[in-house]
Amino acid sequence: MSSYIVRRLLILIPILFIVSVFIFSMSRLVPGDPAIIMAGGHQTSPEVLDNIREKYHLNKPIVEQYAIWLKNVATGDLGESFKMKQSVTNMIVERLPLTFQLIVMSMIITLLIAIPLGILSAVKKNTWWDHLSTLVAFVGVSSPVFFTGILMVLLFSYHLDWLPAFGAGSGFNENMIHLLLPSLALSFNMIALNSRITRSGMIEVMNTNYIQTAVAKGLPRRVIIFKHALRNALVPLVTVTGIQIGVLIVGTVLVEYTFGLGGLGSLIINGVQTSDYPVVQGTMLFMVVVFLLINLAVDVLYAVIDPRIRYK
Repeated sequence: MSSYIVRRLLILIPILFIVSVFIFSMSRLVPGDPAIIMAGGHQTSPEVLDNIREKYHLNKPIVEQYAIWLKNVATGDLGESFKMKQSVTNMIVERLPLTFQLIVMSMIITLLIAIPLGILSAVKKNTWWDHLSTLVAFVGVSSPVFFTGILMVLLFSYHLDWLPAFGAGSGFNENMIHLLLPSLALSFNMIALNSRITRSGMIEVMNTNYIQTAVAKGLPRRVIIFKHALRNALVPLVTVTGIQIGVLIVGTVLVEYTFGLGGLGSLIINGVQTSDYPVVQGTMLFMVVVFLLINLAVDVLYAVIDPRIRYK
């Protein structure tokens, strides 16, 4: 297992290099001249603009700019924000807890709802409940996260006035209440997908010989489902969950913007709007690194859950 982890970590190096090239190139497509933005407008003298471009290496060829940025990133320096004049690393650290809370809450909500729904659909296969859950799952998978978020704001905030629509609140309890609606919006289509994956896994496992033997021996249905069948049925869900964390990371950008949250997603959007290259590059690279490490952890967990799987 240790050799497998080492090999996977080595594979991450070329992947991160390719991703860094892509992120750096895409950030340069952001409209606007950052030198003019930093100087405060188009009325700035050419000498001041030249000094700004010299300070931030904006007057150098793009390949050389990338080399300078990559060298700094390798030492842990993600640069300085053009607009805020702050370290990008510090800005990420300040906003990370909110995004982390949002992702964790969304994943918890997803698993707490999707797994029981999937089990119930498998147990009641081909009944009205199964058909209804299939229809709801189809609608859920087809719904973009920003559309779901807007609908939830209209329903739960404006019409029912149950939950706040914007902001993160202050204090733990208020913070949890403010993040509930964004978390539901972020997890809605994942609940639909994961419930179907759980259903398919449960149906497949319930038809295996060892489950049929357990049924023939007269074991209680609850023991068969939760002790023997569920563990193997959840193996595919673990893999999908790792991929979905990446979807959550991307989804936070839209959800945070929709609900006015000050996390990493809004940091990227603000960086794009102000042509703040270091903020866009640093935040996106950080998110990619987190996603790759989480997927590595999920692969290891995959082998732990199912002892039949071994990496040589």
